[in-house]
Amino acid sequence: MANFEQETGIQVRYDVFDSNEVLEAKLLSGNTGYDIVVPSSDFMARQIKAGVFKPLDKTRLSEWKHLDTELMALLETYDEGNKHSIPYLWGTTGIGYNPELVKKYLGEEAPVDSWDLVFEEKYISKLNKCGVAFLNAPTEIMPAALRYLGLDPNSVNKGDYQKAEALLMKVRPHVTYFHSSRYISDLANGDICVAIGWSGDVLQASDRADEADNGVVVEYTIPKEGAGMWFDMLAIPKDAKNIDEAYAFLNYLLKPEVIADISNYVAYASPNKSSFALVDQDIRENPGIYPTAEAKKNLYVFAVLPPKVDRIINRSFTKVTTGQ
Repeated sequence: MANFEQETGIQVRYDVFDSNEVLEAKLLSGNTGYDIVVPSSDFMARQIKAGVFKPLDKTRLSEWKHLDTELMALLETYDEGNKHSIPYLWGTTGIGYNPELVKKYLGEEAPVDSWDLVFEEKYISKLNKCGVAFLNAPTEIMPAALRYLGLDPNSVNKGDYQKAEALLMKVRPHVTYFHSSRYISDLANGDICVAIGWSGDVLQASDRADEADNGVVVEYTIPKEGAGMWFDMLAIPKDAKNIDEAYAFLNYLLKPEVIADISNYVAYASPNKSSFALVDQDIRENPGIYPTAEAKKNLYVFAVLPPKVDRIINRSFTKVTTGQ
């Protein structure tokens, strides 16, 4: 943003929300105060239906040509014709862990490549001694539990969610906390040993530990059973006031050299095909950031579910987080 401000003279106010739910409440209130917002793709899809975004004028986006056409076709699941949104970054929801602490409590045979690590009581009950964090995100945790049970991660069947809830309630006593950002610093500091988290966040924790030179190692794995693949999207709210400035910023983010620098810093994959060669080799070749062809086969996207299913998910997850 400092570079953008220097280049254009446009001042940017930047706010962070640690969950889609908080941002959605702001959007649906009808008075956001923002010119650009960054929801995840599944949340954005229903927000489009609610009419909260302006359609994009692609004639004002000269850098659009750099976007990966394959990913753009996939994103039409959420935004037909890619009319309202631009993909910013993408990643997966998997497991971050401290190899040394996991080995200490589970031995050499710890199933770090599997959801067993967090969904099997015999493992998580021991890891509880060094700390286990789950995302406070029902639309991430419930699908992971469903996938682990061999069920559709985007199920619309109430019975499936009851099974997922039962699985989560079984391991609930061993979860240290539910939070969607605290785990980054806690992994980096060695205060917890395992977290269900977002790929880039876990890799940021790894970088922070390296920078602190505190002896902590953090690794990320995409569980072999499969994991969720998500996209963070850029969109202009209907009540945006600074439209010219919004387009200037969107175009700036579409420049290959700009988004490559962002990928190098936050360790998330970019949908900008022209930027790939500019991304650091250790990022390009990290299978936790750019999954292998084999891992990709087991990735799933988050579908837009009917409101009644969303209510089932939220009720179940509230029960899990409160432990009641």
